[in-house]
Amino acid sequence: MYSDEDIVRLRSIDKKMDDIFNIIDRHKGIVETLQDIEGQPAVLMLLVAVSEQFSKLHKKDSNILNSFEQIDIKGMIDIRNFIAHDYDGVNLSIIEDSLRLDLPKIHQIVKDILTQS
Repeated sequence: MYSDEDIVRLRSIDKKMDDIFNIIDRHKGIVETLQDIEGQPAVLMLLVAVSEQFSKLHKKDSNILNSFEQIDIKGMIDIRNFIAHDYDGVNLSIIEDSLRLDLPKIHQIVKDILTQS
């Protein structure tokens, strides 16, 4: 159904998202994580890494992305651009909303696909 390469990318996304949520749990919440000298850069870099994997899937027009809402994929790719091109100017409230609202939904779809594969 999906290529081995796409599944490997999805496993990488899953691991990085697990890491993001573990960091948030260790810091006792999203706001606390984004205010922490180590938590914030760790989460931002993991978001960049997740976004890059989605970008690679998008560039090759992978059918695995059909399981996601296109607006969510665009949002993930845009997050990478925001962080990479204006790291010091990143609007943390947007990152907070994404971590709170979008990432859990995307993460669940990733887990569902991996379970079915």
